[in-house]
Amino acid sequence: MFRLTVCLLTYNSARLLHQVLTPLIRIADEMVVIDSGSSDKTLSILEGYGIAPIYHPYAMHGEQMNMAISRSSNDWVLCVDSDEILDETTLDYILALKSGEEPPADSGWSLSRYWYVLGEQTRTIYPISSPDFPLRLFHRRYVKFNNRPVDDKATGAARVTRIPGHVRHDTFYSLHEVFNKLNAYTTRVVQYQTLRPSIARGAISAVGAFFKWYVFSGAWRQGKTGVVTGLYATLYSFLKYFKAWYHHQDKRESAARGHKDSHPVE
Repeated sequence: MFRLTVCLLTYNSARLLHQVLTPLIRIADEMVVIDSGSSDKTLSILEGYGIAPIYHPYAMHGEQMNMAISRSSNDWVLCVDSDEILDETTLDYILALKSGEEPPADSGWSLSRYWYVLGEQTRTIYPISSPDFPLRLFHRRYVKFNNRPVDDKATGAARVTRIPGHVRHDTFYSLHEVFNKLNAYTTRVVQYQTLRPSIARGAISAVGAFFKWYVFSGAWRQGKTGVVTGLYATLYSFLKYFKAWYHHQDKRESAARGHKDSHPVE
């Protein structure tokens, strides 16, 4: 038998927080919540559950998760986002796991996570197919999250077992949220990864993404939700190269101005 700390990240998470917390309370021996500055009812909801969140300004998802893991009093942790809702099958499996013999410390378990866009279950959301199976339950001395700017993941477990169930990942719940995340993610990629600054490359990438993530994936069968996921993939593929190109042009123009200013006309 082992004790489990649930590590949860929040930021303006009131929309789903009750649904997220209700199952987690059943399996948590300890709750560590890292909040990155919520201004909605998130903090009052957490207070109602007797949870005092830790404030940490947001940098990257992996960094936030590692912060939560470092605050755990237990070695075994379950890491969850505030738009992921665990079902009964998942809960029963984790409760049974906790009640048995403590597993080897290099073991890990992945959630069966199904993505929802605009309230509808979807087969793809660039660059992920649904369901996906992120490693989320593990021994904190063996596993940490990497610091990729987008699509980070936990790494380090020697053997990973898939937990049966249906974890609802209720992301991209409105068009505003779709475009907000599209802008944030592509900006983050340009900041932390090296991309060739090329509009042409962006256009080619966008065309390829349209066919792969809208036509060939079957997203076109999902009506407006499929259009949204297809558009998201297309724009994401273009914008990351466009933003890299725009940033490159800014640097060139700044360098040219600086060179000109350093040689004043007499």
